[in-house]
Amino acid sequence: MLQYSYRPNPPPIRRTRTDSDQPWAIYDPILGRPPIRWPNKARLAFWLCVGVLDYEFLPPHDPWLDPWARTPPPDVLGYCRQEFGNRVGFWRVLQAIDTHRVPTTAVVNVAALELYPDITRAIVERRWDILGHGLSNTRFFYGCGEDEERAYYRDMIERVEALTGLRVKGMGGPGPQVGTESTPDLLAEAGFLYHSDWFMDDQPVPLRVRAGKLIAMPYTVEMNDVSVIAAAEADVFFDDARRQFDRLYREGAESGRVMCLSLHPPLIGQPQRIGYLERFLAYVTSFTDVWLATGAEIADYYMTNYHDAELRRLLELEQARR
Repeated sequence: MLQYSYRPNPPPIRRTRTDSDQPWAIYDPILGRPPIRWPNKARLAFWLCVGVLDYEFLPPHDPWLDPWARTPPPDVLGYCRQEFGNRVGFWRVLQAIDTHRVPTTAVVNVAALELYPDITRAIVERRWDILGHGLSNTRFFYGCGEDEERAYYRDMIERVEALTGLRVKGMGGPGPQVGTESTPDLLAEAGFLYHSDWFMDDQPVPLRVRAGKLIAMPYTVEMNDVSVIAAAEADVFFDDARRQFDRLYREGAESGRVMCLSLHPPLIGQPQRIGYLERFLAYVTSFTDVWLATGAEIADYYMTNYHDAELRRLLELEQARR
């Protein structure tokens, strides 16, 4: 798979904040929180994410990050491995999801929706949710000023809606979770409900933004085929996923948990691996007290039922620590 590399002498990034630490996430250990109850008394909200991504054959030079680290572009080997996902792997993954009727969140680059209309049509027909992942996975916005980043989100939202008729409610940075010192504030301002880059918890949590509301959603690097299959194989990924599911399901008896499984069709869509995804989805869907949900559904439910009270509690907790 593609491996990014950071350039050894990048230009300085914009830095205007004077906070001693990040201002958005207030520390709160999971034990002792007010319990979360998912719809229909579900113990666990299971959130399936599938990457629909664009990797440019000849991306423009980026001064901070090299998107093709194996060789200078064009990296034919790297490009073709990624392109396999859109030509073949996606369709295998789609068949597995259709068989088990699992609601799905597509993690999309806007350019991929434009380049692969058959994939876009499949997403729309199945009413998948969309989690924004930027314009392309080989274009980043390190160092952007607020106006430039604000325009980036506006462009992305408008283009996705024109292509699919769907309003994007969640956002994650393109590539390796690219962001700036203003990203959460600007996402809330743009009307996003959740940010998937703050994958620091097993439950959604409020982020304190300067205006509006925003939730940190439990996305994953642990149950992500890119992370696991880079070092092992799909049988290990399947075993890891089942162990995580079992533990979160057990803990969810006390307070609801979220499990995200993040898939990349160039990897899990290979013929030698797809059977393990089929087995895992069969396992998950055998439970009656698991909420199969999209990212937007989890965020909507949490925002309606928990966000305001939890943010007040966190602010009071922070004040008491001073």
